[in-house]
Amino acid sequence: MQFLNTLNGLLEHVKTVERETIALTQEAQLRFVRYLDKNGLSVDDETLEAMQYQDIIAQQLSATIEAIESAQEHMQYFIHAFGEDDAIAAQSIEKMHVKLNTALDKAKEKYSAFSGKVNNEIDDGIEFF
Repeated sequence: MQFLNTLNGLLEHVKTVERETIALTQEAQLRFVRYLDKNGLSVDDETLEAMQYQDIIAQQLSATIEAIESAQEHMQYFIHAFGEDDAIAAQSIEKMHVKLNTALDKAKEKYSAFSGKVNNEIDDGIEFF
């Protein structure tokens, strides 16, 4: 169980770093908008697209945090079950495996929903502010 507790600690650290990165990118975007407003400037399409990328970065990090939290929740079930009964623990491992694969698939779907927009490869009708 020590391994899973260590893994959980590592995942907590990653979530903390990602939340801080989200906050930094939002603050950077806010400062940029304030600068434009203060100086009466407007942005061209390329600059607007760069600003949209910051929003995409924040969304991707949020999706990663969701996937990590799902994995942590299922790890906790396993840790609890292992302490109770080895047979239950074996079942929990299998269930955790299935759920983690589902979380991974969901995270990959969220990634691909935005990654094409970053590379201008798809036009799925998503509009950004």
